[in-house]
Amino acid sequence: MNGTADVEVNGRSYAPPADPVVVVCIDGSEPDYHLRAVEAGRMPYLESVLRDGTDLSAECAMPSFTNPNNLSIATGAPPAVHGICGNYFFDPASGADVMMNDPRFLRAPTIFAAFEQSGVDVAVVTAKDKLRRLLGDGLKSGICFSAEKADTATVEPNGIDDVLKLVGKPLPSVYSAELSEFAMAAGVEILRERRPGLTYLSLTDYVQHKYAPGTPEANDFYGMLDTYFARLHELGAVLVITADHGMNAKSAPDGSPQVVYLQEHLDAVLGPGRSHVVLPITDPYTSHHASLGSFAFVHLQDDADVSPVRAQLAGIDGVQDVLGRDDACERYELPSDRIGDLAVVGDKHVAIGTSPDKHDLSKLDRPLRSHGGRTEQTVPLIVNRVLNPLPHGHRLRNFDAYWLALNFAVRRAS
Repeated sequence: MNGTADVEVNGRSYAPPADPVVVVCIDGSEPDYHLRAVEAGRMPYLESVLRDGTDLSAECAMPSFTNPNNLSIATGAPPAVHGICGNYFFDPASGADVMMNDPRFLRAPTIFAAFEQSGVDVAVVTAKDKLRRLLGDGLKSGICFSAEKADTATVEPNGIDDVLKLVGKPLPSVYSAELSEFAMAAGVEILRERRPGLTYLSLTDYVQHKYAPGTPEANDFYGMLDTYFARLHELGAVLVITADHGMNAKSAPDGSPQVVYLQEHLDAVLGPGRSHVVLPITDPYTSHHASLGSFAFVHLQDDADVSPVRAQLAGIDGVQDVLGRDDACERYELPSDRIGDLAVVGDKHVAIGTSPDKHDLSKLDRPLRSHGGRTEQTVPLIVNRVLNPLPHGHRLRNFDAYWLALNFAVRRAS
């Protein structure tokens, strides 16, 4: 593991790992998922952790999407610090909407890079490849690869090769529960063979987008995770289990999607070309959600009067909040130069789209489940160790994961 001195990253101090630290980010893990699986007897290991370890809940970063939260966990800081405010944003430099998966958009060092520079071995395994380059930014020798592209991982640039042989599983489909299982299995084998001081395992929300908590499919998935959690524990890891965001149904009782088409509404009110709606949920994996989540940024023309537009949008049924740029940055800790003039948040069971012709709902084989809003902010923060007392009044966030594990986890008796 190496490393003997505290490491300073983004205004926080982290103690060197006394035991290997593994943080697992279960993509889309509304807390009811693990609670229902425990009730069903499918997670005996986690049940013991909830009893004998530390069972907390925390808030994720906003908007409650994958990229902002994975990078918040990786940096220990909110999007205002690291700059990643969505999976997708309007880039003023290019004048186009672009994916935020290029390290050039990252404005802060990761915990992983900082610890590697201090001499600690690091391993990062993601389910989907879209996160790999961001999470691996600054790593020189550490392991960083995705389950999606595990068959092409090489020592340069991934820090590892022969991953399929190491894991003993075939390359999984990106649209499968097996993608997350592969990432978990890889984490166990890397810990067993190489014992990195810090490991990060980031999963996919394929199951959560399709199946509600307590369904057989969800319980099967969480039962599978439980077996890997137990193995990580047996290997001596300080294990932290959290999520990047929760998940809710975004459909009517008949199963049809409940969507506010924001661009369509704005075009009717302001006229075409007077506004531009950006959906930060957008990523290459549209079969998960058809690019429909509960958060949007609205960019207006320079001469537009923001206040009446804000009032118009706030009056739409299904819209929970509409905030101006400054208020959105303050409340949601966002970078002001990378968001729109307005931030629009949908209700618990309502998604936000642009216009009907821009979303292919035919790819949804089940009622829409998605995320992005404030109602998906509550996530688990579970540690397989008892924690020493935290600072009074501390607001728990999912990006406290490494801070808790390294600074507050009580060492297990040998």
